[in-house]
Amino acid sequence: MHSISRRDFVKSTVLCGIGAGVMSCQPNLRSTNQNKTRYIAAYDTESPGCLAACRKIVKVHRRFEMPATFFMLGKTLDANPAEYRKLLDDPLFEIATHTYSHRMLRDNEFCGSAIPPEEKQKEIFKGKESVERVFERPCIGLRPGCGFDNALKGEPEVLELLRQAGIQYISSLLWGPDYSLPALLREPFNYKDEGFPDIWELPGHGWHENLLKDHNGWGPRRLTLWPSPFPEAITGGFCKTPEDEFKVNRVFLDRAAESCKSFVSLIWHPWSLNKFDPDMKMLKLTFAHALRLGLKPCTYAQLYESVSG
Repeated sequence: MHSISRRDFVKSTVLCGIGAGVMSCQPNLRSTNQNKTRYIAAYDTESPGCLAACRKIVKVHRRFEMPATFFMLGKTLDANPAEYRKLLDDPLFEIATHTYSHRMLRDNEFCGSAIPPEEKQKEIFKGKESVERVFERPCIGLRPGCGFDNALKGEPEVLELLRQAGIQYISSLLWGPDYSLPALLREPFNYKDEGFPDIWELPGHGWHENLLKDHNGWGPRRLTLWPSPFPEAITGGFCKTPEDEFKVNRVFLDRAAESCKSFVSLIWHPWSLNKFDPDMKMLKLTFAHALRLGLKPCTYAQLYESVSG
C-alpha cells in the first residue's frame, strides 16, 4: 500500500465507485446474520486522566462481556502500575504498548517530526518493557503515538527495531490519504515489501474521537477529503452529545458489516471519552449496535492470530 494524494484518491473513487463492494453482501448480512466482521474496542491510554476513565470503561466492558485492547503509554502505566494491573489484568483485555512517551516514530503532519533513531529504540523497547513488567505477560502489539497516513511503509529501520523488540503487529495506519480524517476501512497487511513479512499492520478506522470534540484545542482544521468516502460521518460541527458521537460511530460499523470487512476498530482515548461523556452512554450505544449487527468482538491480538495464520 502506497500513500496517494487527494486528487488520485478522488479519481479512483469516481472510476471504481466507493459503494461497488458494499451492496454485494448487504442482503445476505441482513437476512442471515452470518456476518464474520470482527469488532475491536481499543483505547489509546496515554495521560493521567485515563485511569479514572478506564475504571468506568471497564465496567461497561464487563457488563457487555466485550473484549478490548488497551494501548498503554509506558509513562502513564509506570505512574500507576498497581492500579492498572488490578483494573485491567483480566482475560477479557489485551494490553499492548503505545510507546513509552508518545514521541513520533516517523514524521506526522500534525504531530511533529520523527525523533532520532536511538530515541525511537527507547520508545519501542521501554514501552514494551513497561507492559510486560507490570502485567507479567507478553506484549506483542504496538500503536505509535498519533499514527500515520502511510503506516510504516518505507521505514525499514523502524520495522527492524520492532522486530528486535519482539513486536508482532503494529497499528499505525490511523489516518486517511494526506493525513485526512476519517481513517478509511483499511484491511490488515504485512510488511513483506520492506523485508518483514512476519510483522503485520492492523489499522484503526474512523475519527480520532478527541478531534470530533475539539478536545485537543486545535479548532477548525483541514482534515477531510472532498468528496468524502464517508459523507454521513462528516458532522456540521463538533459533537455535542453522546448520541451525536454514536451516530458517527455507527457509520463505520454499518459500512464494515455491509461490505464484509474483516474487522472494524475505532480510535478512542479514555481521557477524552470521560471528559465528554462521564456516564459512558456512547460506549453502551456503540457496543449494543455492534452486537445487534452480529459483529464478532475480539482484541487486536486475536485479530493478529487470525490474519497471520
